[in-house]
Amino acid sequence: MDIGVLIPTGSAQWGPDGDPRDLVAFGRRAERSGFTSLFANDGLISPRIEALTMLAALVPATERVTLGTGALLPFLRRPVQAAQAIASIDLLSGGRLTVTVGAGFPGRFGRPFYTLSEVPWERRFARLDETVTLWRDLWKGATSFHGEILRFDDLPPATRPFRPGGPPIWLGGATPAALARTGRLYDGWLPYPPDPTDYETGLLDVRKAAADAGRTADDITPALFVSVRVDESVESGRRALEDYARATYGMPLEDLERIQAVVTGSDDEVLDGLGRYVAAGARHLVIRLGALDLRAQRDQLDRVAALIPALRASRHADAPGGS
Repeated sequence: MDIGVLIPTGSAQWGPDGDPRDLVAFGRRAERSGFTSLFANDGLISPRIEALTMLAALVPATERVTLGTGALLPFLRRPVQAAQAIASIDLLSGGRLTVTVGAGFPGRFGRPFYTLSEVPWERRFARLDETVTLWRDLWKGATSFHGEILRFDDLPPATRPFRPGGPPIWLGGATPAALARTGRLYDGWLPYPPDPTDYETGLLDVRKAAADAGRTADDITPALFVSVRVDESVESGRRALEDYARATYGMPLEDLERIQAVVTGSDDEVLDGLGRYVAAGARHLVIRLGALDLRAQRDQLDRVAALIPALRASRHADAPGGS
């Protein structure tokens, strides 16, 4: 059971008086506290530290934790250059990188970003899958690539990652098409469904697609991206998350929790909420802390860290023969 935390790289999370240079110390604190992974989000929603830059800064500051993106938006970058940056971080970290990718969303959080990147919105999922295939081919030494969308001749020698074939690549998304693509092509699944039942059925679909492609369930890491606020009660936690949702997304909590997994309340209530996803099959939790400045982020980090032993125990209880 892996339990990770999202580094608060957005300006709304480090607060008006915070210093983003303290994010490296935040990552070290998380590693010392028992978290096994540190993730950085991507996008242009608000001023933020760029995801790969954040992970590169964490490489020499940490020793054991997995460093991940949740999720990287490859269309924001030139595909060959992105392959080099990813391979470089994996190489410098000694193989500690995991890359979750996504194609963006309709509305103001997706299509305008494609315009800024001068990349067409149409066929975005095919472009994403081809980009990942290109990366893997480059990391294996390919000198040319001919896909339906991306075509390159005379590719220069690529930076080789620490691990042969490159870091694991996960897919974020839970549409039927995304579930099928995860099973066929990707090394992990990082969705954020509001209902654990949807997680369970989605994971079954991923594993069926994997089996149809000649893969096994163990080929795909079942992960979960979830916003968490540990508070005195559900009511006080929801009040804090209301402010968080409006500052981060410009929408009320009621709208956010229709599309994303959100868990709040007392220690026991948070454990129960996360435990439902563990029972549904999640084995790597990526926790986004619902707080709006670095002091509050550190407080939430410590409160969630105190729950890690119980979360890991819930994984063992959920295993066959557990009690």
